[in-house]
Amino acid sequence: MKRILLAGTFALAAVGPTLAADLPQPMAPAPQAPAAYVPAMLPLYDWSGIYVGVNGGYAFGRSNWTDSGLATGSFNTNGGVVGGTLGANIQSGHFVFGIEGDIDWADISGASAVGCGPLGAFARIATSTTCGTKSDWLGTARGRVGYAFDRVLVYGTAGGAFGNVKAGPSTAATLTSSTEFGWTAGAGVEVGITPNLTAKVEYLYVDLANGACSAACGSPTPPIGVSFDASLVRAGLNFKFNPF
Repeated sequence: MKRILLAGTFALAAVGPTLAADLPQPMAPAPQAPAAYVPAMLPLYDWSGIYVGVNGGYAFGRSNWTDSGLATGSFNTNGGVVGGTLGANIQSGHFVFGIEGDIDWADISGASAVGCGPLGAFARIATSTTCGTKSDWLGTARGRVGYAFDRVLVYGTAGGAFGNVKAGPSTAATLTSSTEFGWTAGAGVEVGITPNLTAKVEYLYVDLANGACSAACGSPTPPIGVSFDASLVRAGLNFKFNPF
């Protein structure tokens, strides 16, 4: 019996390697693809903060004198503007919300000979060759809403406007002057140059309530109405302080 067991053991030992070679071999692991490179996300330009700045540009608009249903018709006004800006922004993702105010010295003026003088529509004006409208300063207080493409901010803006409206005939020694209030709306593009310095270009339409020509026109009762509106195209530089 021992001889039979020993013979079987030797036989299995002899054929074992051959049988193992015939068995299916385990598959080699598939090569792993290298991990895709994902660049680090750069932080968006931070528009939040309080800023001060300067602005300057050109204004062009229309004025019209009316008296008891008679009118000069709208005539052109134009001139330069330059001044200062104060504002603040809060950023949420790509959206930027802010408030902004500015005050500009202005040299906007225009005149019309239509209907002016004792032989024209405004017979209450003693002597005149032209009716003139002028503004020495303009200001706005506005809200802003924009969308930031990193360093480029595209925004819309609207709010209140105020300024002086001067009026009088060309023969008047001094013009009648009044401070009028109205509204403004526009849009612009602002670019972040450095973390604290930005540059902008914007358009604003300003419409002030009617002024009047009273003392300069011989104190007519009621005063002669004088309308004033302007389109402002301005460029500006702002310095932004640290974010909130």
